[in-house]
Amino acid sequence: MRLPLLALLVSGPAHGYELKQALENLLGAAYPQPNVGQIYVTLSRLEKSGLIAGEDVEQSDRPNKRIYRITEAGRETVDVWFEESTAEPRVRDEFFMKLALAPHTGTADQITLINKQRRHYLNTMRDLSKLAAGEDRDNRVAQLLIEGAMLHLQADLDWLERCQEELE
Repeated sequence: MRLPLLALLVSGPAHGYELKQALENLLGAAYPQPNVGQIYVTLSRLEKSGLIAGEDVEQSDRPNKRIYRITEAGRETVDVWFEESTAEPRVRDEFFMKLALAPHTGTADQITLINKQRRHYLNTMRDLSKLAAGEDRDNRVAQLLIEGAMLHLQADLDWLERCQEELE
């Protein structure tokens, strides 16, 4: 949450709820909706670390709100983030660990684990298909996010098939 919030602040100052709305509008329903409390906790940490600066703004008919702006150190952090490749350590996948450890424990059957995981992936694929046809169908970023998730799921399903062939 830290780096996406910083990246949103590059375009200008905002308060926590505006940042929450910006993330929701950008990513659509396919991406887990951020909790406003989590956003404010993260903003507080970013401010303490000097990556953003906050300023209280008085409102006559409501409680004061805190507007945040990115600092130079924050901009540098965002620049570095965009420069770095994103590495996903798939070998640290929790399901992979279960599959690898099952024969050693004697408490789980590998084929049963594979079938259960396959059902989970297929249910997730169905949910993503519904999302793709739903309210976010005109949000190109959300559609790309859904498409990417579905392609990953398809690859995971193919891998499960390969595992089952090897283990039977």
